[in-house]
Amino acid sequence: MRREAPDPSLAYRPNLEKNDNTDYRIFGGSRQSVSEEQHSSCKYFITMRVISIGPDPSLAYRPDLEKNENKVKEDYRNFETGSLIDRVFRTYKLMHTNQTLDFVKKKHYEWSGCSHSQMGIMDAVMSLDQVVDESDPDVDFPNSFHAFQTAEGIREAHPDKDWFHLVGLIHDVGKIMALWDEPQWAVVGDTFPVGCKYQNSVVFRDTTFLENPDDKDPRYNSEYGIYEPNCGLDKVLMSWGHDEYLYRVLKFNKCQIPEEGLYMIRFHSFYPWHTGGDYMHLCNDKDLSMMPWVQEFNKFDLYTKTTNMPDVDELKSYYQSLIDKYCPGILKW
Repeated sequence: MRREAPDPSLAYRPNLEKNDNTDYRIFGGSRQSVSEEQHSSCKYFITMRVISIGPDPSLAYRPDLEKNENKVKEDYRNFETGSLIDRVFRTYKLMHTNQTLDFVKKKHYEWSGCSHSQMGIMDAVMSLDQVVDESDPDVDFPNSFHAFQTAEGIREAHPDKDWFHLVGLIHDVGKIMALWDEPQWAVVGDTFPVGCKYQNSVVFRDTTFLENPDDKDPRYNSEYGIYEPNCGLDKVLMSWGHDEYLYRVLKFNKCQIPEEGLYMIRFHSFYPWHTGGDYMHLCNDKDLSMMPWVQEFNKFDLYTKTTNMPDVDELKSYYQSLIDKYCPGILKW
């Protein structure tokens, strides 16, 4: 039975009427909807290097989502034409060819022991500045700034939920895998379940899975595949990326972020679910109750990137206090 998700706009704005006017965009043959709307000392046990990870596909396919009242629509980035679309397609082609059930299981074994390095959360956030995205035409500031922008947007809207502010700060820290030679197609971009049929809302669904052996394996290409109906996303293996990695790091280190926050971190790149409306047949009641939290977070992740740079040095003390509260000390990564 297909389960319907709650409408987060009603969950968070009970006095507003539901608006069904939606701007639909065609991405790679799929119809998708886009709503308009250094404290503790640390020792690095491996050498990090500055790299370019290329375009983050989850951003590349949302070109109008940087809301800035000082810009007109034509001023926003355009990733629908030009050379970037080819690079993004290649990223998804590699992702959708190589992200099989066996590959994901291998990555869980490789990364879940958190034996790659040891550092505090703030050091991890700032280390993202070593990841240089040379393909983004609009953003020429350090990646850590987006982390603080997201966190500050959430802080303004939800002043009473300090854990939510922290989630905004750290949500992309899993991309630190790129500094440890993980290829970009196993770090960034939209995530999706493996071990069952790839749904239509997955970006480039029709053209990028052709060489993925799981797509031809009857054990894995049916609607439910290896899963039971409404088994819950906790029991579903997602394609490997920064979401799942950071979630596992936080759990491994027994961080005290509430379940809602961990859920946001784990599934914020699962666009085929929280935006595309697919995979509801795998969801249980917990997933449906958590979906509005993921969607609420997603607004700030997408809409807070502006050229107004936060004063990171001024903000660090506040966010370090949250780190000390929820994820203190040196963590294993």
